[in-house]
Amino acid sequence: MISLLAILIGIAVAIASPAATVSEGKSVIQLPVSGNFPSLAGGLEWLNSKPLTPAELRGKVVLVDFWTYTCVNWLRTLPYVRAWNDTYRDHGLVVIGVHTPEFSFEKNVDNVKAAIKAMRVDYPVVIDSNYGIWNAFSNEYWPAEYVIDAQGRIRYSHFGEGAYQETERAIKQLLLDAGNKNVGNALVTVEPMGLEVAADWNDVRSPESYLGYRQTQGFASSGGIARDRSQTYAFPNSLQLNEWALSGQWTSGSEAVVLDKAPGKIAFRFHARDVNLIMSPPREGARVRFRVFVDGHPPADAHGGDADANGDGVVTQQRTYQLIRQQKPIRERTFTIEFFDEGAQAYDFTFG
Repeated sequence: MISLLAILIGIAVAIASPAATVSEGKSVIQLPVSGNFPSLAGGLEWLNSKPLTPAELRGKVVLVDFWTYTCVNWLRTLPYVRAWNDTYRDHGLVVIGVHTPEFSFEKNVDNVKAAIKAMRVDYPVVIDSNYGIWNAFSNEYWPAEYVIDAQGRIRYSHFGEGAYQETERAIKQLLLDAGNKNVGNALVTVEPMGLEVAADWNDVRSPESYLGYRQTQGFASSGGIARDRSQTYAFPNSLQLNEWALSGQWTSGSEAVVLDKAPGKIAFRFHARDVNLIMSPPREGARVRFRVFVDGHPPADAHGGDADANGDGVVTQQRTYQLIRQQKPIRERTFTIEFFDEGAQAYDFTFG
C-alpha cells in the first residue's frame, strides 16, 4: 500500500514531529506551514455528510485521512482516527476520510459503505475514485494524515503508520490556537482488535506482496507467470523466504490471480506474526471455501480472525482476510491456502 520501504517495515515519515506537551491556551509546538487546504471538488460522492469545502471549514481544525478500505496499514491507524474524531469533534475538529481506491473493486461505493459500517467510521467520507483529491494534495501514500489549521493552512503531515502521539499533539495545538481551550493534556487510548492490532515490527521479515503480474515479485512456480491466460501450475520442491507459488489451474491478471478450476493452492514462505490476504469471491453473493495451513498443519491457536483452528474459512466479500496470527516464538514458516471452489480471487499478501 505504501511505496516507501521505510514505511513498509514500520518506520514512519513525518513532515512535522511535535514532541512537547500541549499546555492550556498557549502555543508550545512550532508547526510549519506547508501549503493551503487544496480543493475537495474532485470527490465523486460524500458519505456520512453533505459535501464539504475548504471555505466552509474555515474556523475548524481539519484532519484529512487518505485511506482505502483493504489497506492493512490504514486499518492499523483507524482506532486512533476514530478516537480523535470521538474526542475532539466537539472541540472544533472535523475528520474527513478521503477514500482513494487501490484495486478496481474498491471503486464500488457499496463496498465502501459496507466497510464504513463494519469499521464504525461515522465521520465524513468522500469517494475519490478518480484521484482528484489525491492529486490536489500531491499525495502518494495510504494512509496519509494532513492536519489543517483554522485558517486553512496545512500545518502537519504524516505518512504511514505510527507517530500517533505526534499527530494528536498537532491536533491539540491547532485546536488551542483556534481558541478551543478545553482540549486537555491527556492523549487518547485505544484497544484495537483483529486487523486493527499494531504489527509486531520486530518480527516482520516479509514485505507486502502483490499477486497480480503488474506488481508481483518472488513468484517461484516453474515457467513463471502466464499473463491473462489459464495455466496449470505446480509448487516447487521448496520456497525461499518471501517466495510464493501456485498449484492448480489459474489465470494471472494484472491485479489478482483467479482460480479457474478447483481445487487450487497458493503457498508463501514468510516470517511474521500475521498473514493477511486480500481476497474476493467470483461474484456478489458467491462463497469460496478455503483451508489454511502452516508448515503443512492446521494453524490451531495460530489461526487468524477469518479462519478457525482447523484453518477453515469462507470468502464472501471483497476485503482483507486475517488468516494467521501466531503465538511466539515467531520464525520462518510456509503458509498455504487451499481453495475448494473455482473463481477465488487473491490480490495481495500483507504481514504484521
